[in-house]
Amino acid sequence: MKLSDNARITLERRYLRKNEQGEIIEDPEDLLKRVAQNLARVEEEKYNKSPEEVGEVERKFFEVMDSLRFMPNSPTLMNAGRELQQLSACFVLPIEDSMESIFETLKHMALVQKTGGGTGFAFDRLRPAGDFVRSTNGVASGPISFLKIYDCGTEAVKQGGTRRGANMGTLRYDHPDIMEFIVCKEGDMDITNFNISVTVSHDLMKKAVDEDPEPYYYLVNPRTEQPYPDPQTGELKQRNARELFDLIVERAWENGDPGLIFIDQMNKFNPTPHLGKFETTNPCGEQPLLPYEACCLGSINLGLFVQEGGQVDWELLRETVHTAVHFLDNVIDASNYVIPQIEELHKDGNRKIGIGVMGWHDVLVKMGIPYDTDEALALAEEIMKFINEEAKKKSVQLAGERGVFGNFQGSIYDTGKEEDRVRNATRTTIAPTGTISIIAGASSGVEPYFSIAFIRKNVLDGVDLPEVNLLFLDMAKKEGFYSEELAEHLASKGGVQGEPQVPEHVQRLFKTALDIDYTWHVKHQAAFQKYTDNAVSKTVNLPKDAGEEDIKKAFILAWQLGCKGITVYRDSSKSVQVLTTGPQEDKAGTIKPMKRPQKLTGETTRKETPLGNLFVTLNKTEERPFEVFAQIGKAGSDVVAFTEALARLISLALRCGVQVEDIISQLEGIGGGRPVGFGPNRVLSVPDAIGKALKELSQSSHHETVKRELCPECGSGTLYQVEGCAKCESCGFSEC
Repeated sequence: MKLSDNARITLERRYLRKNEQGEIIEDPEDLLKRVAQNLARVEEEKYNKSPEEVGEVERKFFEVMDSLRFMPNSPTLMNAGRELQQLSACFVLPIEDSMESIFETLKHMALVQKTGGGTGFAFDRLRPAGDFVRSTNGVASGPISFLKIYDCGTEAVKQGGTRRGANMGTLRYDHPDIMEFIVCKEGDMDITNFNISVTVSHDLMKKAVDEDPEPYYYLVNPRTEQPYPDPQTGELKQRNARELFDLIVERAWENGDPGLIFIDQMNKFNPTPHLGKFETTNPCGEQPLLPYEACCLGSINLGLFVQEGGQVDWELLRETVHTAVHFLDNVIDASNYVIPQIEELHKDGNRKIGIGVMGWHDVLVKMGIPYDTDEALALAEEIMKFINEEAKKKSVQLAGERGVFGNFQGSIYDTGKEEDRVRNATRTTIAPTGTISIIAGASSGVEPYFSIAFIRKNVLDGVDLPEVNLLFLDMAKKEGFYSEELAEHLASKGGVQGEPQVPEHVQRLFKTALDIDYTWHVKHQAAFQKYTDNAVSKTVNLPKDAGEEDIKKAFILAWQLGCKGITVYRDSSKSVQVLTTGPQEDKAGTIKPMKRPQKLTGETTRKETPLGNLFVTLNKTEERPFEVFAQIGKAGSDVVAFTEALARLISLALRCGVQVEDIISQLEGIGGGRPVGFGPNRVLSVPDAIGKALKELSQSSHHETVKRELCPECGSGTLYQVEGCAKCESCGFSEC
């Protein structure tokens, strides 16, 4: 494999086998051989193929991965041929309205997450907070209390020693606790292991966007399945759909949660409606699943199918799609299932697979097509239609050899037509590519680039270097405008828009996620959704200055264009979260303070305190507050020392990326001696005075605070939201 440094680091951290001492005992090629051999063995063990046929299948599986044209989901790479042997990525588990079901599902969640799977839950069936509980003559605590218990459970389970668990939690729009659910992640530090989405119907959306003149609808108690009476008045409770929608928009603007699931659109394409309706999805929203259903995923690296001259190699793409379907169908048979109900529904029942794509922006650059154009949308539909049709053809072929999926009778494919006799109830899903796109050296999923250059945190030799998008680098060298200075400049900035050294046509091709209007994000999701069996994991990125109205329009557009759900993220809307990963072999989780630049600008202010006059100086770089000095006069030596120590610790926090607002909130209001002054601005103590001084000094500058979530792997890179999850471009960490 042609691997970048980031790809090798990612493989060594998360995928390659290690011995008990933590030493790596396989190389990347060994990993692929392990996976290919393990999956090819299905041919002999289940389908009685000859050794020659098994060897040919193994060769094909290895080659499609080794060429980086196709990569399976992470659990397959991690676990195939190893003790766990759990190879699927996403699951949905049921929660019924009983204490037994709630905690049985919690146990099942732990078992799934221990082996590397992500889990989705619909909390719809749980009775609302305050509702009657007959068995105890008490009152129910409601779905949000149990959501928090599941979140804590996930925190305690480390997935396969490689990553924290991921979850989706959803609640119907007509549940009595829906307003509390919408705001349950109001504090960024609460419920950190869940994405949350509100399940909305077509009728609710019509009320919310004024297509229905009557905005009110009844809340329904899931225990009785009847409209919910107000406990105080006995009147049936109603909710204004427009107010509900506005609150969803407000919270999504604030920190990205909740998203929306358009449940009617999902169930419109449910391949097995005779088994039940979809209620929720996997963690990133791209895979609607029935309770106890699973799906195994993989992605095709589209950028490798563009030939010299900008033409798609359709024949190679067809061959790769057919191999991928065969590959994933074998994954179902080779996988170990930690819960019998999942094995019954996934392996013996529906056999769902999900082939997706990565490298989409790479394709557009190679073909000279800007992301934000109708030409790009037309190509998206053409390519995905081809993949979807070829995947179905291969599934029909496999069904002829191996039989249709177990629940075929009564499904939407039970038409009597030979071309509908498929092996797999679904074949295509556009899932997050997270780390596998790093391994493949491809752009993430169907997302635009998030940056064109960045500083790569090389934790192996400790050297940080600018890393430039390879397609941009190649184009810059061919057109003669590349320089090391340009690379370093772009690494500090991220994008190329407005750069005089970069030609206009190159700027158009290399627009980043935040350079592209949100409407094109939604249109791309809809274009790929049109020919995808399941759904599309995509983050609709908006700039920091986007308003709530922009998010509302994005939600409405996604609904109107036939998307099955939508996730938005306004840049910098999550606050800094300094995360640690526990004891490590290296210092990848260590947060290092930034080096002091030669030039800083500063301002000083004076505050009267109970212990004397305090002088506070705040020094800043062009981008942010950087350090604090504090001196207090006419006070004892202990107070002077205490004040200086406090200033040093504040400076260290600022240089490690903590936002000045968070420091202020910790200092203001700390009491001490007799207050100085009157009213709300009176000074209570030296720490309180420093907090008030920092507020004045930071507000008086033209500095605009940028909130970022720090990477838990390298501790210094920032996470960006893409494909419905978080990713660090600096070191290659991904939550997916």
